[in-house]
Order: sequence, then C-alpha cells, then structure tokens
Amino acid sequence: MYDFQKANMWKRISAALCDLIVLGIAAVGLALLLSTALGYDGYTARLEAVSNSYETEYNVDFDISASDYEALTDEQKALYQKAMDAFAADSEANYVYTMIVNYTFMIITFSILIAFLLFEFFVPLLFGNGQTLGKKVFGVAVMREDCVKISPVILFARTVLGKCTVETLLPAYVLVMIYLNLLGIVGTSVLLALLIVQLVLLSTTKARTPLHDKLAHTVTVDYASQMIFDSPEALMEYKQKLHAEKVASEKE
Repeated sequence: MYDFQKANMWKRISAALCDLIVLGIAAVGLALLLSTALGYDGYTARLEAVSNSYETEYNVDFDISASDYEALTDEQKALYQKAMDAFAADSEANYVYTMIVNYTFMIITFSILIAFLLFEFFVPLLFGNGQTLGKKVFGVAVMREDCVKISPVILFARTVLGKCTVETLLPAYVLVMIYLNLLGIVGTSVLLALLIVQLVLLSTTKARTPLHDKLAHTVTVDYASQMIFDSPEALMEYKQKLHAEKVASEKE
C-alpha cells in the first residue's frame, strides 16, 4: 500500500531485542580483543599493585564503604587520608590511572562503533530497506518519511549519529564518568533527559518514532504491506498515475 503502514510495536520490540543481543555479543568480543591488544589488564594490575603498597605501608584498606569509614576513629581517619594523599601524589599511580581511563573510553568507542557499522550499516546495505538481522526476521523495514527507499548516506547518519553516538556512546560515556566519580548529578540528569526525550517521541509521534529515526527523518514500517519507492521520481510517477486513474474514473 502507498499509505504509511506502521510496523507492529511488538514486532519492532522483538527485532530490537534480537539486534541488541547481536550487537552486545559483537561489542563485548571486540572489547576483549582491544583490551588484550592494548594490554589493559596489565595497567589495572599495575594500579592495584601501587594501591596495595600504600595500603600495606599505612595499614589501611582503601576499599571500604562510607559507613565503615565513618566507624573509624579520628586517628584511623587521619591515617587513611594520609595514605590516600600519598597514593594520589604518586606519579606511577597517576600515569597508570590516566592510561586506564584513556583506554577505557577508547575500547568503548571502537568496540561499539565497529559493532554498529557491521550490523546496523553494512548488514542493512546487504539486505536493503534498512533491514538489520532482527528487522529481516520480523518483517520490519526502514524508509524515508516520504516513502522513498533509505539511501546509504541517510542509513549511515541514522546508524552512526543517532543509534551509535546519541543513543549508545553518550550514555555509555556518562555511566563510565559517573563510575569514575567524574560526573555526579549532571551525568544522571543527562541520562534522564535522554530517556524522557525518547519516551516522549515514542508516545507522541504518529509513527512512534525514536530519536535516531527523528534525526535521520526515517520511519519504521511493516515490510509486507508498505510500498517503498526507489526514488522521489518513482514516487512522483506513482502519484501521477493514481491521479490519472482517478480522473479517468470520474469521467466514466
């Protein structure tokens, strides 16, 4: 049919879960390969060794909860703080920590980016009509808002800008920075804002359009019933044909 044929939400959810599993396996596998190539575990072992040396020297335990810290005596707290200051001033610890942070972001970036390029860009190029493995299985497709076939440029923008960068890498970066105590309430606010925007778009737009589709001006449709035109010219030709048929029927 020429009219917009919205894909069933359960099909979309099932396709998304299928793709998420594939992407997750690929990203984790790539992350393990990258961490091995970069010697990531070696840096974490070095940092732990430096940390253990200060714990032994000052007879403290850095890995204690806030409640355990509050239970310490004033003398123990002073000793704990002295050990932390010494550890923080250690050039070896600072260097290794910086390398760990840099490699963490590098591994996250490249593992997720490569996984998205493989399964959300090259696979849809192979199948056509923006179909990933999940969309192919559940009969869902992606097209432009004007019912024209999605181009490689639009598919790339949808994948890299929308799904990879905004919806995946940005939240991943924020979560890592929250874990490393580099962000607090600001990071949480960013995550909540992204979630709210996504929920609003999914609940208020006619096509239940998520953020990545909104950015790329694309929609997800039912592949079996939706007419997807190869070009704007093909769409215009079809419209003219319908108009001619309508005029002809009115004259009869």
